[in-house]
Amino acid sequence: MKQADWAEEIARKLLEIPLARRWGHSQGVAAQARTLAPILGDDADLLEAAAWLHDIGYSPDLVDTSFHPLDGARYLRDAQHADAVLCRLVAHHSCAIIEATARGVADELSSEFPLPPDHLDTALIYCDMTTGPDGAHLSVSQRLTEIPQRYGSTHVVSRSIQRARPRLTDSVHTISAKKVAAERARAPHDSPLTWRHIYHADLISHSA
Repeated sequence: MKQADWAEEIARKLLEIPLARRWGHSQGVAAQARTLAPILGDDADLLEAAAWLHDIGYSPDLVDTSFHPLDGARYLRDAQHADAVLCRLVAHHSCAIIEATARGVADELSSEFPLPPDHLDTALIYCDMTTGPDGAHLSVSQRLTEIPQRYGSTHVVSRSIQRARPRLTDSVHTISAKKVAAERARAPHDSPLTWRHIYHADLISHSA
């Protein structure tokens, strides 16, 4: 079984019934991860697995510290004996260390889970920051706007996202550019459909 298939089943079990909207978001993030297969090669399955699992720490069954990246990563490590890099991706997704600092759990997060490989961390940021709370595709600027609207501007999540904004935005732009380059490398120059896809990706990469 692929890691992504295993991860989907775990995320479904933990999120689909108690947190249907979060489950929809996770489905959307995983869908974005699948679009990155051409640029990730052998890491594509691992990235999709992380996309399915990145928010499982919100599950009522897993809440311990009330900081979902840490709670989710600990569950994967301790209960599922998951791949170490997968746990690190979940623990640090979308600049989680910034919010961990605000919540007073940065030392725990960093000591238990080293930072993941940068190229995978960047790819997971792209997937999360281009997917809305219901799973719909958003530009990164739309995503960074809707989060404080949903939580309120003074909430720790909103304040942390604002501090992380440069890294989040740069990550989306980096991956968008790689997708465009990969598409151009594969595409025959006379394919109108392919060039429309490239144009759409260019719009996304410059939307923030």
